[in-house]
Amino acid sequence: MGTLGRVIYTVGNWIRGTGQALDRVGSLLQGSHRLEEHLSRHRTLMNVFDKSPLVDKDVFVAPSASVIGDVQIGKGSSIWYGCVLRGDVNNISVGSGTNIQDNSLVHVAKTNLGGKELPTTIGDNVTIGHSAVIHGCTVEDESFVGMGATLLDGVVVEKHAMVAAGSLVRENTRIPSGEVWGGNPAKFMRKLTDEEMAYISKSAENYINLAHIHAVENSKSFEEIEVERALRRKYARKDEDYDSMLGIVREIPAELILPDNVLPEKTTTRVPTTHY
Repeated sequence: MGTLGRVIYTVGNWIRGTGQALDRVGSLLQGSHRLEEHLSRHRTLMNVFDKSPLVDKDVFVAPSASVIGDVQIGKGSSIWYGCVLRGDVNNISVGSGTNIQDNSLVHVAKTNLGGKELPTTIGDNVTIGHSAVIHGCTVEDESFVGMGATLLDGVVVEKHAMVAAGSLVRENTRIPSGEVWGGNPAKFMRKLTDEEMAYISKSAENYINLAHIHAVENSKSFEEIEVERALRRKYARKDEDYDSMLGIVREIPAELILPDNVLPEKTTTRVPTTHY
């Protein structure tokens, strides 16, 4: 480092030290209302070797999720809290409009015993339920993997197929389109109804809308959160009948209103489903 470099480095140290001192003074003035930020080594997106995640700008990745290495995620997809997508020894591809729900694990295998490479490919508008394990397999468009299911190396879940919650799908199993498989090991159970196949698409659509809400909430500053907390306290426990007797109309601030497409409709057609 030359003379000029050492001067610039020293000035930078002074500026950073001044900033830290000002931050401590500000925290003391705020007293018990101050927000202390602690450094976390967690990184939502992380490179490994020479590979880095390629994530569309419209994707929601929860703060506690980890997307690592050679991972590609398409528009409108969502990676929820506690998920790990680890593309280290091979690649992971996630299509558009797909949701991978909380605490799920997606990993890959370099090769199987026969030397075949085993990346993980997840198609468009797929729903992966909470705590599922997807390892070195293919999940095609508009399919459904239930909560806690495990898909081992070489599994193929065809379009409009469903894996029941808690199932273990053995290596190299192919689940045909329009079928429900479940159990340990997973076996054919029955055919999906048209209503159930429509529900799979609806589930993906619902999660796209829900992800937008979580993305907005996670992007809020501390000040915005405090303002909303105060507004909620102010408008809590208001009796609408009593207000109407007094001729009072209380308008709920726009910040507290969720979009219509996120709230459940008052009259909905019940879709027949089977619990596993």
